Amino acid sequence: MAESFKEKRVQFLKGQQHIFLERCQQALDFTNIELAYFLGIHQRTLLDWKREKFLCTLTALKKLQKVTEIQLPKNIVIKEQYWYAKKGAKKGGIAAYKKYEGIGDPEIRKERWKKWWDEIGKYSANPLFIAKDFFQPSFSENLAEFVGIMLGDGGITHYQITVTLHEKDDADYIVFVSQLMKNLFKVTPKIYRNPKSSVKDIVISRKNLVDFCIDHLGLKKGNKVKQQVDIPNWIKNNPVFYKACVRGLFDTDGCVFDHRYKVRGTQYTYKKLCFTSYSEPLRLSIFSFLNENHLHPRLHGMHDVKIEAQNDVRKYFLFVQSHNSKHLKRWYNCGNKRRDAGAVIGMVC
Repeated sequence: MAESFKEKRVQFLKGQQHIFLERCQQALDFTNIELAYFLGIHQRTLLDWKREKFLCTLTALKKLQKVTEIQLPKNIVIKEQYWYAKKGAKKGGIAAYKKYEGIGDPEIRKERWKKWWDEIGKYSANPLFIAKDFFQPSFSENLAEFVGIMLGDGGITHYQITVTLHEKDDADYIVFVSQLMKNLFKVTPKIYRNPKSSVKDIVISRKNLVDFCIDHLGLKKGNKVKQQVDIPNWIKNNPVFYKACVRGLFDTDGCVFDHRYKVRGTQYTYKKLCFTSYSEPLRLSIFSFLNENHLHPRLHGMHDVKIEAQNDVRKYFLFVQSHNSKHLKRWYNCGNKRRDAGAVIGMVC
């Protein structure tokens, strides 16, 4: 076991440290465990002291001397803190001299470094500054869903793409999104927990991937609301991609909520869908897709798109589907028919 060397140490003549400790232990009638506990050290440290592998601390020896009245030998030497550093440095210096056959001249080192730099160094690529590669996927349903996720809870900086999700409510979805990103780009994302909130960040750090997302996929770096982002045209022009993108958007920025009301004293409760976005072009694109597919959406307020009829909500989950178990559980655990749940979950899996 490693022990602290921050205290002063006591150096005995060979064999005397062991004798002193044994005499004190006999006087106290302690076992090794009891003596170690008394001195505030581990039993293994006590055994190391007894076989004189390490020097005893001055504090421990004074404590033993006080309670046993056994005097320390007069020929001991008190070692100051870090007394061993000079000895170790000397050994290290000798070892370096033997290995490199000389101490070295700073001016010669500078001269040789400059020669290396002029002839080789400045023409060599520094691996620290080489952008890491990734797989560039073709347009696909999975890539369109990834774009939807990024438009919802994603963010892009100069060197990273990030998806931020609730660590508990979206625990299953975090696994899905991580695997989706890995399958698309052949890079394993890092997952970080934010200690100041209950969210987790799914992150891939690739400058080239950032450029790909902006130049090829049509995503934008920075604040999505200020830039009033929208679904890229390559997705809108393909019905399958459009549906996948909406799925990714709803799984991140959508919710299933309860609508309760009373009629003649009887309370009714229905599940409805709501998608929220502060980007007007994005909100209108969601509305357009839902309307074209006869899901009868309604624009509500300044930021929401809602699906309210029960048949339309059911149709959404059967047609668009969802990969976020949070939404599926909320919808199918509300008394709706389990046969619909099995159909959707089967397709999702």
